[in-house]
Amino acid sequence: MKTFSMILATAVTAALFFTNTGHAKDGDVHEKVIGVNDVYLPSGFDSRSDAFVVANGWFPHSCYKLKGAEVEHVGTALHQVTIKALVTEGLCLTVIIPFHKEVQLGKLAVGEHSIRMMNGDGTYMEKQLTIEQ
Repeated sequence: MKTFSMILATAVTAALFFTNTGHAKDGDVHEKVIGVNDVYLPSGFDSRSDAFVVANGWFPHSCYKLKGAEVEHVGTALHQVTIKALVTEGLCLTVIIPFHKEVQLGKLAVGEHSIRMMNGDGTYMEKQLTIEQ
């Protein structure tokens, strides 16, 4: 009887372990907003040139792949940038991988502009970009 109980308990545990519980499976890909460590803002832009910044950061493991950047022009002088990555579920190498992304802002008006690099948790890094005449 004791052996039957152990076999039954093992079978139930195995069934629970291998049952799909709605969690991500190997190979599933989802999008994730990632924060940046620093932003390079070149100088010398004028109102006729397309302004850009370069975002730098680190992926925590090898299952991250840079998807791109989204720019939202909140006002004439406030621009929010969100960097996104695709994350593949599965076995990943635990290595820190650097990334660099040139983000096109377009033609901006003369004056001071605030560039907000949004993180996934609602916080942001803000830098100032000057557009000359």
